[in-house]
Amino acid sequence: MSVGSGAGEPRGQGPGRSVAGNVAFGAGLLLVLATMTLGAFAGVALTIGLADDSFLSPAVPDDGRYAVGIGGIGMGGLLGLMLPLLLLAAVRGTEEKPRLGPGEALLKALALVLFSVYLVVVSLLAAQLGWILPEGITTLLSFFIVGFSWAPVALFPWERFGLGGMGALRLNSRGRDGSGNPGGSVNRGGSGN
Repeated sequence: MSVGSGAGEPRGQGPGRSVAGNVAFGAGLLLVLATMTLGAFAGVALTIGLADDSFLSPAVPDDGRYAVGIGGIGMGGLLGLMLPLLLLAAVRGTEEKPRLGPGEALLKALALVLFSVYLVVVSLLAAQLGWILPEGITTLLSFFIVGFSWAPVALFPWERFGLGGMGALRLNSRGRDGSGNPGGSVNRGGSGN
């Protein structure tokens, strides 16, 4: 007396899975991980360079140099992770997850860049602990300061400024009516949007 798991469908396989789809998913995952890693390395090189050889170098103590690098890891890793996903969401869509329009994709990319700059600014502030603390403690504290600096951004009331998609950078994971049904799946039998 088992009720409805499907008409004779095997339980472990989804209806749209194929070997080619799995290979494409694996290749995409490897690409995103590679861009995230390369972005993190590029961010560290950029921020350490800013701390050593730019107009910011007098403001960064020697014991706070690695704190700025932690901000670079966050900046580069975030951009390397999310920009390919935004690009994919802008060019590919399904019935349940429509593709992002150019304006929405550009707005989300701009929000990512601004948040990345925010992480670097937070790391520059955390680096100031290097004036009074040794390098190891400054680096450890800056790891937590930069790591938890997203909390004020997450609590910001983005909806009041017409930027409801900025608080959570989940690419169209909720329906547009805010009900939580993925992609508006309530009206599957109807005309859609």
